[in-house]
Amino acid sequence: MQVASELDLPQDWLNDAAKGSFVTITTGDVLYRASLVVRAASVPQLFAMKLAAWRDAIDRAAARLLLDQMRGSRMEIWERTQPLVPPDQMQKASYAFDDLWDSIHGLS
Repeated sequence: MQVASELDLPQDWLNDAAKGSFVTITTGDVLYRASLVVRAASVPQLFAMKLAAWRDAIDRAAARLLLDQMRGSRMEIWERTQPLVPPDQMQKASYAFDDLWDSIHGLS
């Protein structure tokens, strides 16, 4: 609301439908900078959101692209991702992560 007031924007200027997927906010790349700085969510946060949603082939494809940008072992990546998953979506996200990892790297 503060941004809307300061920039004379409608109160609903920003789609907040994704807010239920955020456990905490991480810092991503700067997308726009003027009187307002707009950042992307970090790759781990976007990855956690895709795992929590895990609806169809689109989520799988996007999650795979995000996973390709992350470095580390299976455990290291999950340890960075897990705190960003909403608690009520943890089981689905965990299964989705295992399924995705195994489809790329094989069973470990």
